[in-house]
Amino acid sequence: MKATFVTGGARSGKSRFAEKMALETGQNVIYIATAQALDEEMAHRIKIHRQRRPENWTTVEEPRYLSRALKEIEQEKKYNGFPIVLIDCLALLVSNWLPLEKASDLSLWDNLRVDLLTEIDAMISQMKRMEKDFIIVSNEVGLGLVPEYPLGRLYRDLLGEVNQKVAAFADEVIFMVSGLPMKLK
Repeated sequence: MKATFVTGGARSGKSRFAEKMALETGQNVIYIATAQALDEEMAHRIKIHRQRRPENWTTVEEPRYLSRALKEIEQEKKYNGFPIVLIDCLALLVSNWLPLEKASDLSLWDNLRVDLLTEIDAMISQMKRMEKDFIIVSNEVGLGLVPEYPLGRLYRDLLGEVNQKVAAFADEVIFMVSGLPMKLK
């Protein structure tokens, strides 16, 4: 089992790099997509991502509970011939956890943080039990300005903590800049 974490800014080439990395193995790939088509623009992005995937890849859509999706993959015999799991992406997963309709209720934030980080720990534990290689994609959001709004700061902080946990677990960490990979670990 090997885990590679690919991170970088928006439009830095993370997904393309991760997909190329998986494709170059010549193996069947399970692509776990966390995106949700909540509007027309996101539906269009999802369509483009789907069109790039080879036919020997299979897609599992899971917007929040990756540990559960990974457990199902481990238990399903139909996935035995799929040695690579590509997760794209943790940035969307974290945003899927944010209760936008209750964003101003600061009392919910501590519980949200605990629940999300517990899920990430469960995801990592499940990965350790599986005999598959993983490529995990996420955005790096800590290089820009401090977000003006509390929800933006919460998102940045949560994603930063998630990324740190995954980077610590990963065997290899790649930082993408303008389509170019920089190996950090």
